[in-house]
This record gives sequence, structure tokens and C-alpha cells, in this order.
Amino acid sequence: MGMRFLPKPMTLAVLGSLGILCAACGGNDNDAAPATASALLGSTGCAGMEKVQLPNVTIRSVREVAADSARPANVGSGAFLPAHCVVTGAADAYKGSDGIDRHIGFELRLPKNWSGQFLFQGGGGNDGVINPALGTNTGALAALEGTNAFALARGFAVVSTDGGHQGTDASVYGKDERGRIDHAYNAYDRTAQIAKQMINVYYGRTPDHSYFMGCSGGGRQGMMFSQRFPSYFDGIVASAPAMRVASGASISAAWESQTYHAVAPRDAAGNPILSRAFSDSDLSLVSNGVLAACDARDGVSDGMVQNPASCQFDPAVLQCTGAKNDSCLSGEQVAALKKAFSGPRNAAGTALYSSWPWDAGIRAADWRNWKLGTSTSAVPNSRFITLIQNAMAYEFLTPYDASFNILNFDFEKDPQRLAAYSAIYDSYRTTDLTPYTSRGGKMLFFHGVSDPIFSSNDTVDYFQRVAATAGGIDKAQAFARLFLVPGMTHCAGGPATDAYDGLAAIVNWVEKGVAPASVAARGTAAFPGRSRPLCPYPQSARYKGTGNVEDASNFVCE
Repeated sequence: MGMRFLPKPMTLAVLGSLGILCAACGGNDNDAAPATASALLGSTGCAGMEKVQLPNVTIRSVREVAADSARPANVGSGAFLPAHCVVTGAADAYKGSDGIDRHIGFELRLPKNWSGQFLFQGGGGNDGVINPALGTNTGALAALEGTNAFALARGFAVVSTDGGHQGTDASVYGKDERGRIDHAYNAYDRTAQIAKQMINVYYGRTPDHSYFMGCSGGGRQGMMFSQRFPSYFDGIVASAPAMRVASGASISAAWESQTYHAVAPRDAAGNPILSRAFSDSDLSLVSNGVLAACDARDGVSDGMVQNPASCQFDPAVLQCTGAKNDSCLSGEQVAALKKAFSGPRNAAGTALYSSWPWDAGIRAADWRNWKLGTSTSAVPNSRFITLIQNAMAYEFLTPYDASFNILNFDFEKDPQRLAAYSAIYDSYRTTDLTPYTSRGGKMLFFHGVSDPIFSSNDTVDYFQRVAATAGGIDKAQAFARLFLVPGMTHCAGGPATDAYDGLAAIVNWVEKGVAPASVAARGTAAFPGRSRPLCPYPQSARYKGTGNVEDASNFVCE
């Protein structure tokens, strides 16, 4: 496809200061051979990147990594990283309105044996840290497959950023208007431009193909690029996209926290203990109830619900007829589940976010950690009340409100306090992707059906709206495909086949024209040895009726 974003030309002064002006010229434009890093930077190699001068950019460190000398921090075995150059830097330093010094931090890794491809690795959460720019793959694949799954190991140049602030607590940047704008979009725009300019310097040419890949906040960032900066990337993979985190998903976090808090048992002082609203056995009971109602509909009972849209589970079937015990749920628990899974509404009945699918992953630790937490005291530690409350208080609310408590969220008045920032941060509104797709851009969405923070129903709704704008599902699938992952929680984990190669899928589509009719997935912590096809929505996997039920080849997408 060869779509490129051409960075602003390097000035003669900059090229001259690197001593590479003449190394990049000579001969006719039509017969110029691709320049290598050594040819471009002479004998200085990686160290020469210390001399790069770009407007408002400071190079903080340059480090050469020899082949087979290091592994990623999260991988203890398997192949080593290839030879590459690591450049860290800071852009657009300023003093915020709160008196705190900030900048856009980035890390760029440049492999010695470059494939001509570039990947922007998305962030997540509140950002605030620079994750190693290795090119993290989708689902559980990267952490389990060692470096072979990373884009860097496949020859990609890779960049990552801290989102324009240093520190993961929203109180350290959300009070500052520029800090909010950087985190919404500007830091990613700047990082992409800087990375491509540096790639141009190091290799003597811009990337042949450029990609973005991220989950959660990184998924939101990918969607943002397709809408705000449609010329930057050829392929985007957006997993569990936080497309409504500054509005609907956070409202849902408040709704669920209050709903579960109301039915939680109390301590001696009469204070609710949120984590005990449902015991682990209660959640397993619900998971098993979902499977009993819906598992076999795909042709086999295997602990997975392949078609969540067809699962109309009612937790009332689990309600105790007598005293509460481990084999049933109280009436209050049943009512709380129904209310929470239906999604938040105001007094007029207007939906403030999507509903949630019934799925087996409700028993997974990640579901508990987000919605209920594990605290045995009345001081809750769910991620809704730590991470989401913090982001709402200092970044999502306008103006910020240091006294905000998610358990006191007012569903009549407080949604309006989120509207201003949602307008620049959230990415669910734009459904006409023509500026991106008309240049040949492709998009893949992945979402775990048991994701506890962003409902897969919301991503289905977005895809349906994109399809309606495009003129139908078939037309939308010419440039975008959605893959639901049964049982998977947030980005990975849960009772799922959660290891799958989204990077290969998007590259094959962009560079070979092969649209993914399915994506091969396999079990990791759950279902070891099992494989399944992930099917493009609205299709789902169905057992053919014969053959090993652990083998994906015996399933079909229909």
C-alpha cells in the first residue's frame, strides 16, 4: 500500500550538524539505494543520535543494545532482543499552571536489521510512564512467547510515550489544562512526528508502512489517530478501547460501585465492605450459571460462550429459596447483578453507558479487582475506586474536584461535569472514518467479552454505527473488523483463548491484502493446549460436530 506520513523536512543545519548531508545525497533521485544507519551516520552509529537536533526536543540518552544480550523485563526465557539502538528524549518542556515542570517523554528503538516498518506502541491507564518500546503484541501473546512476539524482534522501529506527563496519579497533571490536552491527543501527535523524523535521520528514509497498536487507553489512542490524524498510520489495532472512559465507562464504574456497595455486608461499625458483596464462590456460581444456560449453544460444552449476543442469562435462577448459602444468591445480590449488568441510567431512564454481556469470566480475578477489590475492611481497593475515581476527580471532571467520591456520584447532575473533557478525550462519537480509510487504512478491534472496565457491548455498538455510516457490515469489513474474545477479561486473562497475533493480522491485511477471515487463538493459563478461531463480528465460532474439541480446525466461523 505504501501510504506514508511525511515528516517536516530536516533543516540543512540539522543534517549538517550530524555530518550526514552528503552521505544522503549523490546520484539521481530515481536510482538512490536505501541508506543504512551506518552509511547515514558514519562510524558513530547509534551514538550519532545524540547529535540529533529537532525543535523543542532534547535527547536524554542513547544506548546501543547488542544482539542476544538482553530480554524484556517481563520475559524470563526465550529469544533475546535483536541488536538495536535505544533513544530516549523529552519534547515541548514547559511549566504547568500548577507550577510543575512537564514534558512529552518518549523512547524510540531502532533495530539494526530494519524491516522498513514502524509501530507506535500505545499506553494505558493514566499513562505517566514510558514503557519499553518493544512493540507489545495483543492479548497474552507477548508475555508468553518471549521476544518473538514483539514488533522489535520482527524488525520494526518502535516508539512509546508517557502521554505528556510524569507520574501515574491524575492529580499530578489533571489540574493543568495543557496536561489534559497532551494526554488527550497532543503528546501522541508529537511523538509520532518526532519518531518518524528520527527514523528518517537514522535510516535515510521514512517507513514503508506505519502501524499503531494498543489496548485500553492505548486502544483509545489508536481510535483517536484514525480520527484526528488519519494520514499517520496504515494499520491500527485497538483492543478493549477506552473510547468512553471520560464519560460513560466512568459513569458505569460509579453505578456499579454504588450498586455493589449497597448490598455489601457491614463491619462492626456498620460500614459496608465492598469486596464481600460477592464471595469468590458467589461469582463462580454465576459463571457456572451462565455456562449452563449458554455454553452448549455453539455446539459443544467447553467452558466458553462463543456467541454472547445469544446468551440471555437471568441470575434469578440462582436465587435462594431459603437462607443464603454457597449454592445460591440472595435476592439483594440478584437484584444488584441485574441492575449493574443493565448499565447506568438516569431518573428518566436514559442510558448513560452500554449494558454488559453475561460471560464466564465473572469468576476471574481481574473482574473482582476492577469492580469489587479484595480489601477485607471498609476501605475499598477496587480499581474503580482507586484508578477511575482518581482520573475522574482530577482529569475527567471540569473543573477538577479533589473532594470527589465515586460513591457519591450524582447520575442526574454529574454527567454534565464530564462533558467538556469527554469532547476532546473520548473517541466514540466519530463513525465516518473516510479520511483514514480512503488512504487505504485498515483497523482491527479486539475485545474480551468478560472485560470488567469497558463493555464489549459498547465496542459492538461502535462497530455497528461505523458500519451504518459506511453503508453496511460488508462495506465496513473492507476496512475494519471486530473480534470478540469469549471469557477474556481486560486485555488478557480469564477463562479464554487469550493468546493471538494481532500484529501479524494487521500486517498481512495492509501489506498483502489478506483480510483476516479469523484469527488463531490459544489458551494460556486457562485451557492450556486449546485453540480456537476468533471470528469477525457478527460471526462466532461453532463446533463442526466431529473431531477434537480442543483443536481450532474443528470449528468454523458462521
